[in-house]
Amino acid sequence: MSSITDKVANALYYSGCVKFGVFKIKSGAISPYYIDLARLLSSPEQLCTIAEVAAEQVRQIMVTDRIDKLASIELKGALIVPSIACKVNLPCVVVRKEEKAYGVTGRIVGADVAKGDNILFFDDVISEGLSKVEGIKPLQELGANVKHLLVVVNREQGGKETLEKLGFRVHALAKISEIVNSLYQNKHISKEQADKVLGYVKQFQRD
Repeated sequence: MSSITDKVANALYYSGCVKFGVFKIKSGAISPYYIDLARLLSSPEQLCTIAEVAAEQVRQIMVTDRIDKLASIELKGALIVPSIACKVNLPCVVVRKEEKAYGVTGRIVGADVAKGDNILFFDDVISEGLSKVEGIKPLQELGANVKHLLVVVNREQGGKETLEKLGFRVHALAKISEIVNSLYQNKHISKEQADKVLGYVKQFQRD
């Protein structure tokens, strides 16, 4: 298991971001685990760990592709993206889920989005991937180029593959199977807990 995976797994575990049990997720399906990245706000040390690992991934992308700004959609990803932006010295943008009807209206908050901007889109997890398209669309409508997507956890439910077929490049700090294996090897969770998650993930794998 790579040290990066262990760092991510430990940060999510010690901050209480990863929970095991029975959870209804956004799609309505039942999952044996849930990831709540908002819990990082209660643990500054673990927040810094995730932000630094993500920032290093952004730096690696910037070796070959220019990135002008980082963006995310409210709420979970938007809580973390400013911490990453500070480490890579890039402006950041938050896309509202709904257009604001008062004050500064519209769906874009933070840095201005200009035509031709190369924007990296960040979020907490990727499942089926369709919600990412909705978050990216307002940026594209303003003329921005969104090629790279970065998430903390790939839930391994086909979202990465779906978005890559649409032409995006999807990066994840870790897969959920890697996180679970790391937590089991480090004796943070039981074999039963690990097996439940790995069995759940397996049903989404295509032959």
